[in-house]
Amino acid sequence: MDRQVGERSHRSEVAVNRAVGEVGAERARADVVVVGAGLAGLSAARLLVAAGLDVTVLEARRRVGGRTLTRWTSDGTLLDVGAQWIGPTQDRIAALAASVGVTSFPSFDSGDHVVVRAGKRWRAAGLFDADEQLRQTVTAAWRALDEAAAQVPLEAPWTAADAAAWDAQTAESWILAQTGSEPARELLRMSIRGTHAIEPREVSLLHVLFHLHAAGGLGRVVATSGGAQDSRFREGAQAVSTRLAGELGGRVVLGAAVREVEQDGAGVRVEAGDHQVSACRAILALPPTLAGRIAYRPAMPGWRDQLTQRVPMGSVIKFHAIYDEPFWRPDGLSGQVVADSGAVRFTYDNSPESGRPGVLVAFVEGDDARRLGREDAAERRTVVLGELAAHLGGRAGRPRELVEQVWADEEHSGGCYAGYFPPGVWTSYGAALRAPVGRLHWAGTETATVWTGYMDGAVRSGERAAAEVLAEM
Repeated sequence: MDRQVGERSHRSEVAVNRAVGEVGAERARADVVVVGAGLAGLSAARLLVAAGLDVTVLEARRRVGGRTLTRWTSDGTLLDVGAQWIGPTQDRIAALAASVGVTSFPSFDSGDHVVVRAGKRWRAAGLFDADEQLRQTVTAAWRALDEAAAQVPLEAPWTAADAAAWDAQTAESWILAQTGSEPARELLRMSIRGTHAIEPREVSLLHVLFHLHAAGGLGRVVATSGGAQDSRFREGAQAVSTRLAGELGGRVVLGAAVREVEQDGAGVRVEAGDHQVSACRAILALPPTLAGRIAYRPAMPGWRDQLTQRVPMGSVIKFHAIYDEPFWRPDGLSGQVVADSGAVRFTYDNSPESGRPGVLVAFVEGDDARRLGREDAAERRTVVLGELAAHLGGRAGRPRELVEQVWADEEHSGGCYAGYFPPGVWTSYGAALRAPVGRLHWAGTETATVWTGYMDGAVRSGERAAAEVLAEM
């Protein structure tokens, strides 16, 4: 990462830290303790405080925002190196952002895409160009996914009539059964890889169907205008959490990595190093795999503990290439690339609303992210810039800055975009995902039933967990 980018981001984080707390050797009491200061935890805390409860939020990082993270280039251009897009029906994140003065603007979505398939490159308005047979094969498979997804109950996916059969297979095995056309198979794989940042062989078909139903269908998931990539935040996605934390003030404690949670008939005690909080109830707003790293006294029941052993995180590296201008636009290109091979399978125009400078965002996901993640930054740069040049011309390989974010290296994220369910997990452990354990309640986008895996799902999960606590108290 460019040194100035890191310094600008650090100054922003310091400003946030001044508005909230810093971990220290002390004991505190609260009505509710929230673990995690991402969108889920902060949404829950805000509602509880509004209801008149005393709340403490413990955050392991020295910043708020979780899997949202905003950085700046040397000229002050804002980059969301984590979650960034919102779209229609994502009403809770939209309302929350508006309430703290964070505004949005439409993503750039004009011009032809660059399609790379079987070693050939061309311009097209969509994925299929003139290949009518490929279009029919893939759209029929997508339609079948949507029809099956509509049969998955959002509150209890494991109760679907075909849940056992769907959860016994991977998305890859389903793809192989749909068609013998390898180009069609690869397009279907790309729709899974681009949504979950994993390989189709790793994920339960039931999980894919649940995820699609929770988002309103595959068309909404993959679309830019009118879909999940419709708009971006002018102030950056992390600004929502930063402003929420500012409202909460000293209730938010940074640098407080929770290691142990104890509960009994009298309440809960949460330990984060030398910092301890006693409360009536706790909300743990963490991905299941991170919640599983905490020591619980008494120990979690086996059905909950084994769930957290089985929900890994996706793998993605997000790159931003910054140019003096979006040179692809005058050529009639959207900046969107869809490739069936190589490390960079998807790019988007991520330029500011003003159009200057030009910014391309490139995603490396699944196996490619794991492979490149083991290389050094110089090798990653060489690979990514080489593929950008191959897709969009030599100028694309010569940005003035390249900023990367390797999410698997984030200790307190463990990966992105979200936790996913391999085969057998939903039907064996799904009921443990949201069920409180004594005085402990669970939040995080993985626990959402609408827009799970997205910022909107995170907000909804925090609101649901807060409602659970208020009902008990």
